[in-house]
Amino acid sequence: MSIARASTPYRIAVAGASGRMGRMLVEAIAHADDCVLSAALEMPGSPALGQDAAAFSGMSAGVLVRDDMEQALAGSAFLIDFTRPEGTMAHVALCTRLGIGMVIGTTGFSDAQKEHIAQAAQSIPIMMAPNMSVGVNVTLKLLEMAAKALSTGYDIEIIEAHHRHKVDAPSGTALRMGEVIAQALGRDLKDCGVFTREGITGERDPSSIGFATIRGGDIVGDHTVLFAGTGERIEITHKSSSRSTYAQGSLRAVRFLADKPHGLFNMFDVLGLQ
Repeated sequence: MSIARASTPYRIAVAGASGRMGRMLVEAIAHADDCVLSAALEMPGSPALGQDAAAFSGMSAGVLVRDDMEQALAGSAFLIDFTRPEGTMAHVALCTRLGIGMVIGTTGFSDAQKEHIAQAAQSIPIMMAPNMSVGVNVTLKLLEMAAKALSTGYDIEIIEAHHRHKVDAPSGTALRMGEVIAQALGRDLKDCGVFTREGITGERDPSSIGFATIRGGDIVGDHTVLFAGTGERIEITHKSSSRSTYAQGSLRAVRFLADKPHGLFNMFDVLGLQ
């Protein structure tokens, strides 16, 4: 099935519409002149089912939260998904069959799941990124530049902090930072990433990239990359104070995908940072 995607307003469905990120997306779509909410999806048993998708804000979106995905997606051109890997994979299969483009902000995928998404992108356009923030992606570009310039004599550590409800660690953004740095250095993060330290660990391997994770309170998302040399250290930090930046980045991704028949893209593509 093929759906015309280039015409506006862009008809966008939101998965996990009653969650923290889902609500931000519903609100962002409501305030965007070129977008319209076409469906709001939730899991069976959710207390939000049957309610207006914008009821949390005291407004009306004219779209009820539903769990019958196939019927709810009828007429949608895009699905924005910030849920969990198992749910996203089910959505990928359905969107592939219906010809619906996807913006995926879910994190925690296995290598096999990532490969399945890449295969689906041969049929539909998919923009997948662990962080949709414009600022975060500019930060990734800065990290790429810094890693190349500081390739010797500097130890690299990535520290991330998120709210108590986040279920995966390190964050997808932290992992992406590590991947960008490793690639810039000609390394593979699978080989040089260090994710746990306990007991007598021995001296630090100078080729490693270390990760530290903090979980607590309502921290939206803080990421710092430390390049520690002899006599100096460089810290590149991004801090999020609201999920609205992720929602705006997601809508920017929708606009980017509008004329793409298929393909797998990331935020560097959307922002012209490749």
